[in-house]
Amino acid sequence: MLDLQQLRYFVAVAEAGNVGRAAELLHISQSPLSRQVQQLEARLGLALFAREKKRLRLTAAGHEFLGEARALLAHAGRVQQRAEDAGRGKAGTLVVGYVAGAVHAGVLGAALRSLREREREPAVRLQLRSLRSQEQFDALQRGEIDVGYAYAAPGAASGLASRQVAEEPYCLAVPAAHALARQPVLQLDGVALVGPLSLAARAELLQACAAQGWAPDLRDEAADPAAALGLVEAGAGLAFVQASLARTALPGIVFRSLPASFAQRVRVHLVHRPPPGPLVLRLLDASLDASRGAAIEARAA
Repeated sequence: MLDLQQLRYFVAVAEAGNVGRAAELLHISQSPLSRQVQQLEARLGLALFAREKKRLRLTAAGHEFLGEARALLAHAGRVQQRAEDAGRGKAGTLVVGYVAGAVHAGVLGAALRSLREREREPAVRLQLRSLRSQEQFDALQRGEIDVGYAYAAPGAASGLASRQVAEEPYCLAVPAAHALARQPVLQLDGVALVGPLSLAARAELLQACAAQGWAPDLRDEAADPAAALGLVEAGAGLAFVQASLARTALPGIVFRSLPASFAQRVRVHLVHRPPPGPLVLRLLDASLDASRGAAIEARAA
């Protein structure tokens, strides 16, 4: 295998045309420089220089090898720079798992946009995977993703770390033709609801409803908020969805605010394996910045 240091010495001598001048430029003595070039020639089995009294002249093989040596050194420099950038979180591949709530809350898009805008020439490649919260925890433990945006924090036994990066209240999506689209006071006793698939999320929503004195009829299940809204539009029932979806104008659906005392909220947690790498740390910082920005906008509104 070629020695990159010997290649650098060879290129310096070839460009200077003189060992003494090259040694001055490299800040080394002439003897070790000459020895390194001779060792390179011996390794290649080629005479790279025709040696004259006060000057070295490249042979035909030396001319051809000079171009290859320069290209190899340039490539090695790029590889080293990319490795250093990756170590500082400026390059590499980041595999991100996410739930739909992270998209609707705006935290995922804002964080990824901030991650790219912080560098003039971003070299971070992103791979996004839509996964449920538990699927993200499993994928993180197997090393299949680098970071996840989940609805829940992982348990302590998982060995994973997390930080909440978004929180917003629920609202009620109601078919426009439904009586509750117009009634000033919400009363959900016996009302058909489209519920989430997660048993934990269903239990939490029913508990929050019970605290309001409501006993809704939780029937159909929806895999994500978009599916829930599709069922609402079709008249299958009402649905609790995160408040950010109320900004979406959907024909046939009215979004009703819930009482301030309705305890259940949508929370998004950024989850990762400890300790976090440079890219994950940068994404966490960007997510927290996005979360603070969203909170400021919400207070202003």
